[in-house]
Amino acid sequence: MKQIREVLRLHLFANLSSRKIKSATGVARTTVQDYIKRCKESDITTDTLEHMNDDELSLKLFGEFKHNTPKSGKIMPDYNYIHQELKQSKKDKTKVTLMFLWEEYKEQYGSDAYEYTQFRVYYRRHKQRLNPSMRQAHIAGEKLFVDYSGVTLPIYDQKSGDVSYAQVFVAVLGASGYTFVHATPSQKQEYFILSHMLTYEFFGGTPRIVVPDNLKSAIIFNDKKHGLVINESYAALARHFQMIVEPARPRKPKDKAKVEQGVQAIQRYILAHFRHQKIFSVDEANEKISMILDMYNNKVMKHIGKSRTELFEELDKPLLRTLPANRYVYEEFKIARVNMNYHIILEKCEYSVPFKYLKEQVELRYSTNNVRIYYKNELIATHPRLRIPGEASTLHEHMPSSHQYVNEKMNPQRLRSWAKNIGEYSTVFVEDAFEAVEHKAHAYRQIVAVLSLARRYGNMELELALSYANSHNISKVKSIVSILDKKRYLQKENSGNNPDYKTPSLFNDHKNIRGSDTYK
Repeated sequence: MKQIREVLRLHLFANLSSRKIKSATGVARTTVQDYIKRCKESDITTDTLEHMNDDELSLKLFGEFKHNTPKSGKIMPDYNYIHQELKQSKKDKTKVTLMFLWEEYKEQYGSDAYEYTQFRVYYRRHKQRLNPSMRQAHIAGEKLFVDYSGVTLPIYDQKSGDVSYAQVFVAVLGASGYTFVHATPSQKQEYFILSHMLTYEFFGGTPRIVVPDNLKSAIIFNDKKHGLVINESYAALARHFQMIVEPARPRKPKDKAKVEQGVQAIQRYILAHFRHQKIFSVDEANEKISMILDMYNNKVMKHIGKSRTELFEELDKPLLRTLPANRYVYEEFKIARVNMNYHIILEKCEYSVPFKYLKEQVELRYSTNNVRIYYKNELIATHPRLRIPGEASTLHEHMPSSHQYVNEKMNPQRLRSWAKNIGEYSTVFVEDAFEAVEHKAHAYRQIVAVLSLARRYGNMELELALSYANSHNISKVKSIVSILDKKRYLQKENSGNNPDYKTPSLFNDHKNIRGSDTYK
């Protein structure tokens, strides 16, 4: 559904052709045309698209309609032969045309032959594979090429003397070659997104298309098996700035020749300045880079007679899109499943969702300050971001009312009954767990984890372990498992100091235990 949304976004917001949408998303052109046709037949608009959840959008586009495409039994022409015939025709001036060759093919295979339109499409693809190399013509304000330099900057720690290496991000506008450079501690996604935001602020606008390399911070997959899968955080950045992500093909450096040249020039002109200098922080590196970067962009190129800055003012700047009024807020994305206590877990902190979404799969979008939870693209909960492991954010309206407990898979009454069937110390443990939290649902996972140990170790052993845990104020599940595994409740910790010490055990009063007096 995300791919469908992206296709519709590019159609409605950017008014792109089906060919360009195919290039940007990796979705087959015929499929793109089908989505656009269905969009036009429905009442979907730029305003309603963002507010529809997945079910509503699917119903608008497809309803109950199902379409099965029959398998083609057509015979593929010998395009090597056709290509050679056309080449020979140009050489001999015999005027053989593609239409003429198709007519020969059609006469030979009859109803098993492709029609002329499809015949031309397949021939065009064949010809592109034979000679894929081409010189790129860059349109002003259209494309931005981004990549990391293979050469890194050494950063020296003044105290320890250790050396780390900063990554160098390079962004180059296609038409003017105007360049921005930014050093970051690593190529992690948060730094990759930050470099883009600073790039757009440096240019004072955004182009229509960004062309990244296939690093994981931007592109998850870009191959025949998976198609084009864009990193969700990077896709969100593109949506905010209304840009198209059009990654270079894997192992095809000519797709991003502009940035390859820019990276090489940056290595020679900017990074070479630092070869005899020691830099002690990434911030210091960026301060020095910014000074040299102006010199680089203002340098007159001999073969053109103008600087990159002059070309930028003439070509790219007038056609760049205006920056959005709101600054982009970096968000990360995660898929999670709602637990039995109607909470999801993010970095060891818990956040509630409405009770009706128990066991459903939801999407988390979280920034430095907030956590937003979506179900089928519909916002169902918003929380402040928690930082201390074990903290929980529970909204009162998300909690089930008391009469709804009977519909829960787990509830306080059921847990108390379960503990009572095991023994006295299990009941004590459950009550202590409930008293330790503000909302009883927060204790469900811990209680279930401990009571389930009775199936593995037996009721008697669990009771002994909980007796030991209670006397030592132990409540963590891992610690109780350790007590059971090591049988710590049988160890005479104080026997050296107290000769009358007896091992705390439920077996002390058992009728089958004879004791040491029997053997005197």
